[in-house]
Amino acid sequence: MRNQKGFSLIELLLVVAVILIISAIAVPSFLRSRMRAHEANTVAALRVIVTGAIAYSSAYPNLGYPAQLTNLGGANPCTPAPSQACLVDDTLAQGLKDGYTFQFTGDGLTPSYSFTLTATPQVVGSSGQNMFCTDQTAVVHYDSTGAGCSNVSPTL
Repeated sequence: MRNQKGFSLIELLLVVAVILIISAIAVPSFLRSRMRAHEANTVAALRVIVTGAIAYSSAYPNLGYPAQLTNLGGANPCTPAPSQACLVDDTLAQGLKDGYTFQFTGDGLTPSYSFTLTATPQVVGSSGQNMFCTDQTAVVHYDSTGAGCSNVSPTL
C-alpha cells in the first residue's frame, strides 16, 4: 500500500485552500473592474446621446431638441424622420445599456431649447455606483449618492 502513487488528502485540501484564497482576492477586484467599465460606457453613451440631440436640433430646427430619447433611434433599416432620426443605436434609444437606465426629459417647448439626461444604475453596486447626468451644455456630472443631479460634480 505504501508504494501507491497519487496525492494525499492533505495535499488536495491544501491546493483547494490556495485556490479559494486566490479567488477570494480576485473576484471582488474583477467585480469592481466590471462596475467601472459599465460606468465608463455609460459616460460615453451620454456623450453619444447629447451629440445625437445636437444633430437632431440641427436637422430639424423647427423642432429643436427631441421630445424623447426614442426620437433619436430607429430600427434597421432606418429612414430618418423626426420620430426616428437614426442618430443613435436603437438599443440605446430605448433607454437601457450596461445596467443603466437612461431618462431623457425635454423642456416641452416647440422648438425645444433644453433637455436633461440622466443615467441611473439599475442595481447599485453591481451595474454601477454613480448616477450620471447632463444637459444641452454636454457637461457630464455624477452623483455618488444616486439621489439626483442637484448636488453633482463634473466628471473628468
